[in-house]
Amino acid sequence: MTDLLVTAVGPIRLIELNRPDQLNAMSEELHSGLASVWNTLADDPGARVVVLTGRGRAFSAGGNFDIMTRVQRESAFREQNVDEARRIITGMVRCPLPVIAAVNGPAVGLGCSLALLSDLVLIAEDAYLADPHVQVGLVAGDGGALVLPLLVGLTRAKELLFLGDRVGAEEAVRLGIANRTVAKDKLRDEAMELAGRLAALPAQALRETKRAVNLHLEQALDTVLEPALLAERDTMHSPDHIAAVEKIIASRGRRRAAEEA
Repeated sequence: MTDLLVTAVGPIRLIELNRPDQLNAMSEELHSGLASVWNTLADDPGARVVVLTGRGRAFSAGGNFDIMTRVQRESAFREQNVDEARRIITGMVRCPLPVIAAVNGPAVGLGCSLALLSDLVLIAEDAYLADPHVQVGLVAGDGGALVLPLLVGLTRAKELLFLGDRVGAEEAVRLGIANRTVAKDKLRDEAMELAGRLAALPAQALRETKRAVNLHLEQALDTVLEPALLAERDTMHSPDHIAAVEKIIASRGRRRAAEEA
């Protein structure tokens, strides 16, 4: 697998989203890899902590418009996509290892969800988070509706999900969706240093503390996740979503043509 890289650094497992030329937007391989990697890490006897980041200048731009178009047309692929989203979310919540997100650049859509579902979040000073599902005609079902209300409260969560506005690094810390800002050139080193501190702690106590705290998320998994995912699935082939994707693809085509002229 080349779109998702897992590197062992002593007891730390460094996960890198590796599509830098596409701002780490999802591919089929990357999406399926994120769905399966958490169980693999849980079964790794040498692993104590995970650091999740993106290669290049983005954490993850989220959805891939080619995949969105296929999801609109193929019901079986749509069901596969939803099932993988379910496994990404439950995998991160239930992974016994603490997960540190090193948000090195834009974290959008599913990229935003990956950051929100992590246990600790370090964010580069020029990075931002945004969940624009609604703007492209989708329900924000693959993480945002589940975890954001627990982090920022219902009213602010609704504002962020309804409008899809960008949340800069300092605002993310103020809202409680990131732990601290870090200079971009020091982000990975600081994330790895933090991971080392966690890896040095008593493993059982750390894992069981994560599990205990995440019981709040488990309650949300039991009540929110499935309705949210199924609602998102139903909007994946809605007229509003199809029109929004077609508009974005056409706009990008015109921009490319202008650049090549």
